[in-house]
Amino acid sequence: MQRRTTLLTLAGAAWMALAAVAPANAQNAVEKQLASDRFTIVSPFPPGGPVDTLARVLSDGLAKRYGQPAVVENMPGAAGNIGIDKVKRAKGDGHTLLVVPAGNLTINPTLMPNFPFDIEKDFVPVTMLAKAPNVLVASPSAGIKTAKELVAQAKAKPGTLSYASPGVGSGLHLAGELFKQQAGIDLLHVPYKGTTPALNDVLGGVVPLMFSNLPATLPFIKSGKLVALGVTEARRSPAAPDIPTLAEQGIQGVAVTSWYGLLAPAGTPPAVAEQLAKDAAQMLAEPGVRERLKAQGMTDATMKPGEFTVYMRDETAMWAKIIKARNIVAE
Repeated sequence: MQRRTTLLTLAGAAWMALAAVAPANAQNAVEKQLASDRFTIVSPFPPGGPVDTLARVLSDGLAKRYGQPAVVENMPGAAGNIGIDKVKRAKGDGHTLLVVPAGNLTINPTLMPNFPFDIEKDFVPVTMLAKAPNVLVASPSAGIKTAKELVAQAKAKPGTLSYASPGVGSGLHLAGELFKQQAGIDLLHVPYKGTTPALNDVLGGVVPLMFSNLPATLPFIKSGKLVALGVTEARRSPAAPDIPTLAEQGIQGVAVTSWYGLLAPAGTPPAVAEQLAKDAAQMLAEPGVRERLKAQGMTDATMKPGEFTVYMRDETAMWAKIIKARNIVAE
């Protein structure tokens, strides 16, 4: 009996050892496969912006991690669709990846009547990479110091205030529409062809207000060329802790951030996506990288592939309601 018990104990220990080895072997196989070829990280916008910055952080990290070349390809055009299409057509082996802003994933599918992608079918969400809060800013000539003052003035004189955006259907346009809805006010939307001309006219006092990414406006806020009325996050930004949130000022439900995601082509195995998400989290947690992101008003925001999928799905549904309720049509 004692011998039988001993044998059973040994058998159980051997089984547990094998069970522990199996996941390790599987992970090693994934890492070996990722180390078997070069990486291409597609940024569907020109060099220099936050998408490009994140793509280059990943390229540096992947090259060091797997000992393979990792090249960033900037492929601007067609509102990002040229670069997105390249990744859609790539092999799902984890070696061709897409870094892309939120709007291409959660706004354009509803906004564009002939949107050429099915995000959930054509891609595998790997992880969110980073977030950057949006901020409501005013020209100093408008004489508005806080979001509360803006709401009061808009209610006293409906339709007399306007806000600029980079274009109809952009994330910053929709942030303005959501703000109007939640604050119960009316603002005139003035669309531009891009962030730069819109921001220039707010700086010049041509248009009094604008929702913008914090990284783009922070230098002007610090120099006094723009007045920050409130950030659109649940908490104050570490990059600008003196700027209150809109929620602090009584305007709830406008927690809208600019964020950037990492996607792989359809067919990418779940284990590969999970490994790439872990890799991205480690890269973005490095002190030097965090400082680099902070300088641009961004913070790392990595999550597991399944969590990222749900986040994207929920945000797509939220923007679809706003787009349909406001009858917003792409230019």
